[in-house]
Amino acid sequence: MSWNPALTPGSPDDIGLDAIETVIIPRARDLGGFEVRRALPSPRRQMVGPFIFFDQMGPAELLTHQGIDVRPHPHIGLGTVTYLYRGHFRHRDSLGTDQVIRPGAVNWMVAGRGVTHSERSTEESRQAPQSLFGIQTWMALPEQDEDRAPMFEHHGPETLPDIEADGVRARLILGTAYGETAPATLFSETFYLDVTLAPEARFPLPDDHEDRGIYVTQGAITVAGETYDAGRMMVFRPGDRITVQAGPQGARLMALGGATLNGPRHVWWNFVSSSTERIDAAKQAWRAADWSKGAFALPPGDEDEFIPLPGS
Repeated sequence: MSWNPALTPGSPDDIGLDAIETVIIPRARDLGGFEVRRALPSPRRQMVGPFIFFDQMGPAELLTHQGIDVRPHPHIGLGTVTYLYRGHFRHRDSLGTDQVIRPGAVNWMVAGRGVTHSERSTEESRQAPQSLFGIQTWMALPEQDEDRAPMFEHHGPETLPDIEADGVRARLILGTAYGETAPATLFSETFYLDVTLAPEARFPLPDDHEDRGIYVTQGAITVAGETYDAGRMMVFRPGDRITVQAGPQGARLMALGGATLNGPRHVWWNFVSSSTERIDAAKQAWRAADWSKGAFALPPGDEDEFIPLPGS
């Protein structure tokens, strides 16, 4: 853990409320019998930088013999990043990856032209009660990378840059911020941070990225005299110097953003693309279920079931 002189806070009182472009209240969705709260996309905002989906998983208490079981399903045109606060589960994909993710680590899967994966609780975790809490996001790929070969990277907590200033502890999950760079292979300008704030501590957002947002996962923060509790996302106007302040109980938040892409994206089920034709082709390929010669294969070791195409 090292102090970073770039992390020098200003005054939250210098920010006007008009610096907040959008406040998003997540809506609940069911993900394989496990409820998530989805902040992106929202009716008023599709993306923050390249981030096009933002899901809070939990916090949830799973009883003995319970777990999450997200059956194999496909993606195109995006990258998924999974980051846990508590608990663990097993990721398997059609590349042959078999990886358990635990708190503080990063699973980064790039779908490109097509990948299939599943997420399930391990047999170990089902033997006792388990607490599960984390964030999963999707990032739209630049148009020139939408058809690239799929890939997967896992980065342990010890590989991620940690940044410390007065009352601020920040872990850089993806991209660049405050002079640090995270190890995951990215395809557009991005930053993504797990930030813990002591009571009343001040935190300045990076000012060298076009799009910037904050999602509060625990506690509360104050912006321009207004308080935003856990479960709120704020998206800020480009160009303003933004500093937020934790409430009397402190706060934990995810800071995210980066460069805007060259245009909006089409989203249908688990498919993201700049082209409706690519999405239509992915629909047909998944409906055909030709796992040996088609565009999609099932994850080795998890080939007995899959999520059908909606409406099929």
